[in-house]
Amino acid sequence: MGSGGTLRATVERRLNFRAGIDENGLGARLGPLVVTGVLARVTEQGDRLLSRKPPRRLRDDLGDSKELVSHGDVALGEAWARALGRGPARSPAEIVASLCLESEEELRSPCPSHVAAQCWSAEAEKFVAEDSDVERIRGHLRFWAERGVEIVSVTSSVVCTKRLNDAKGSGGNRFVSDLHAMERLVLSFRRTAGEDLVAVCGKVGGIEDYSRFFGPLSHGLHAELGRSRAKSAYLFPNVGEVRFVRDADAKDCLVMLASIVGKWAREVLMARIATHYRGTDPESVSVSGYHDPVTARFVDETALLRKKRRVPDDCFERARDAR
Repeated sequence: MGSGGTLRATVERRLNFRAGIDENGLGARLGPLVVTGVLARVTEQGDRLLSRKPPRRLRDDLGDSKELVSHGDVALGEAWARALGRGPARSPAEIVASLCLESEEELRSPCPSHVAAQCWSAEAEKFVAEDSDVERIRGHLRFWAERGVEIVSVTSSVVCTKRLNDAKGSGGNRFVSDLHAMERLVLSFRRTAGEDLVAVCGKVGGIEDYSRFFGPLSHGLHAELGRSRAKSAYLFPNVGEVRFVRDADAKDCLVMLASIVGKWAREVLMARIATHYRGTDPESVSVSGYHDPVTARFVDETALLRKKRRVPDDCFERARDAR
């Protein structure tokens, strides 16, 4: 009995890695597509914890991002992003920069020099979450850590409007851009983990057979583990298992967290565009970038100014087929 207890304890201490990945802004008219992933080191207890609904103490702060975070009310996403940071951040821009998988040089490379300020002016940004909110989230992270869940990395891949339009012009579409960003995050997390992992991703559009569309992951052999409308799963040697799950942002805790942080990051990046054209008045910069009347008015009202500033349309608005 004693040796059995020791064996169970050894198994319980064994560490594995799992990730949750989701997108924000896939169907938007303006602003970037932001694909965010969360990598965690977990024990078997931690793996079980993450596979269930969030415990009661977390449910007000972790769940389906569509219910907890909305345009104009992303303080909860900011609180998670700040709590997950490695140290105190001085500004939202500092956190966004730390999240990005791509370097600033890579992100800015498609930008004409006279247009860069549209997406890169961050002087007006400020925190909106209370310090008490951030500390409450840190309490949740401690709760997880005590039960075998250690968050190792939170990373976002940002695909700007210009890149989405370029992909469409090359025969791709927004769904493929979304999938390839997820793949880049999986590979990045595999390098960080140093061992195979399990990655749960939100389903991409209506795709069932992902093998036809893999990009960064297409260079290696893989085996299909199952395919349906609800879930498609694949095994990649030297990478791990990658699952695409319908409504994952309402089922998997790490996907929930990725979606909440990603929604905040996209809101920050979209607000830069609105601020660039409308100034810093909070009411005038409240533009979601989605298909709504406020966004439509913003597009119309800025048309002459954009023409005067020689802003290419494909740097500002997604082509109709890229939305």
